[in-house]
Amino acid sequence: MNRVTLLGNVGRDPDIRSTKSGAKVATFSFATSEKWRDRTTGETREKTEWHQVVIFGDGLITSIVEPYVKKGSRLFLEGQLRTREWHKDNTPDDDRRFSTEVVLSGFGSTLQLLDKPAGNRPPPHEEAPHGPGAMPGASERPYDDIPF
Repeated sequence: MNRVTLLGNVGRDPDIRSTKSGAKVATFSFATSEKWRDRTTGETREKTEWHQVVIFGDGLITSIVEPYVKKGSRLFLEGQLRTREWHKDNTPDDDRRFSTEVVLSGFGSTLQLLDKPAGNRPPPHEEAPHGPGAMPGASERPYDDIPF
């Protein structure tokens, strides 16, 4: 089973592009952090991991990602890990590069906004539309007050 669940913050504004067929794709960096107390010194330590997130689905991108997801947004994500192979421009075929990404695409993927909306914009409250590339439950709960 290939499933990844992340709770963290958007590292940069989403980059939204279109494929050759016209479908939208959103990408952004995503930071997750863990804190602990060092047993020997008693100091609080923190480690941050950075992830590349890729979202497919015009409905979700248009209704949630474009208007609400910005640098610093707190999100809950569920998706799959995928490793992509690519080549740098003008390099020999043996110069392969790999990138592991968290991909949200279709059923079984979740995106929840955990921030309260800024300004007077209403929070998203409808599920993402169903169909190819749609993500049910993507915005079931517009934001949560996390008790920790």
